[in-house]
Amino acid sequence: MFDKALKPFVKKERSKIIRDPVDQCISYHLSRVKEKFPDQRVDVMFDYEILPSRKPKFLAQTAAHVAGAAYYYQRKDVKHDPWGKKKIYGVCIHPKYGGWFAIRGLLLFPDIQVLFLEQPAPVDCVSTEEKRIELLEQFNFHWQDGRYRDIIEVKERYSEEQRVYFATPPAERFRLLGLTQEAQRIEFQ
Repeated sequence: MFDKALKPFVKKERSKIIRDPVDQCISYHLSRVKEKFPDQRVDVMFDYEILPSRKPKFLAQTAAHVAGAAYYYQRKDVKHDPWGKKKIYGVCIHPKYGGWFAIRGLLLFPDIQVLFLEQPAPVDCVSTEEKRIELLEQFNFHWQDGRYRDIIEVKERYSEEQRVYFATPPAERFRLLGLTQEAQRIEFQ
């Protein structure tokens, strides 16, 4: 996504106002996908959208699990729960990318019905109790260091440039893409 979508998008849109490069890039590319289905109603939802109740429009990790794209590991996937009353959040792991991916949007085709659609099961790639506990502990208590992303042997990770980008505070990311915040602010005002 970073090298093949975000950087070309920023280069192409450099003269326009860019407030949030990643969100605008995802919106741009999903709108292009939507255009490929001119005779279909396609609803696009983004991971950052919320309802008036302040709840998310969709649960991205649950959607990935239901679609068979990644396994959503949760507390209930551990037989001997070691956390007591602590709040433990779940996390998706992909069999190829581990935790090196993000679910940024969802395309719904509400008018299409498939009578015998097979729902693929997500691949359970963190199969031992010990590894699941380690995954959930790393994600919940040490997410900043990103070790949870490598809970399995992964085939592809974010590039070093992408890691630096996402590790940088959002206000400082513009310069990494060759953009100046000042220019963006001036154009926005």
